[in-house]
Amino acid sequence: MHLALLGCGKIGEALLMGLLNSKLFNHKTIVATTRHTETADSVSKRLGIEVHTDNLRAVKHADLVILATKPSQSLEVCRGIRAGIPRNALVISLATGVPTTVIESLLRPKTAVVRAMPNTPIVIARGMTVLCRGTHVNDEQLQLVHKLFATVGEVAHVEEELMDAVTGLSASGPAYIYVIIESLAEAGVKVGLPRELATKLAAQTVLGAASLQLATGKHPALLKDSVTTPAGVTIDGLMELEEGGLRVTLIKAIVMSTRRAAEIQDKLVKSLPKPSTSRHIKS
Repeated sequence: MHLALLGCGKIGEALLMGLLNSKLFNHKTIVATTRHTETADSVSKRLGIEVHTDNLRAVKHADLVILATKPSQSLEVCRGIRAGIPRNALVISLATGVPTTVIESLLRPKTAVVRAMPNTPIVIARGMTVLCRGTHVNDEQLQLVHKLFATVGEVAHVEEELMDAVTGLSASGPAYIYVIIESLAEAGVKVGLPRELATKLAAQTVLGAASLQLATGKHPALLKDSVTTPAGVTIDGLMELEEGGLRVTLIKAIVMSTRRAAEIQDKLVKSLPKPSTSRHIKS
């Protein structure tokens, strides 16, 4: 298979590294694009693949096209490649807030489109990616996309109506975890630990706790209780967290991020031309 990745930023480059390491593709069957020639040259040297700035040329012989551009650029990119994308190409969109129906409307009729929402830990193959299929995607194509993203972490599937919630929790979530790590480290410094050690203790504690939950499948509340001994030190700390509203604040953060993702999607959809004004576009 020939792969074209349009928009080789951090997420795009991390995904390409995962695919190359997995041997699913080789260096000769991948082409990527960036907006600037200097960036293209730099990425090409790092990955050993063809990288340039011409999206239309990149997709000409592609079996698989990954749209890794920013949401604000994705519509323009889709319009630009419509005339040149092969009819049987499978398209994967990483654009936040852009529904599969919008991507489909801007490409050739009946183009297979899968929407993917990865998060930033894919750069170390510890990511979480959630997929939803478009109208014309068959089971075999969906499994292929699952296999691709499994090279950089875990993969789940949802209906598209849940993708805003996925954005709020999984895509935005690492930022909230970093705030928690930073806060734990600051607390460590406050009680006398060197900053470097405090930061390592905080990060490893978060990693270990998350790994234990995933390995055992136990409800987080049960794992919390296993740490909390009667009249011990942990219960006092938990009481402070409850008094400070940590639980509610985190919930509100996810709800707000989800709401914002929905607003971005609504704004994007409303900005599209009405069907009556786009009938002149031919496949």
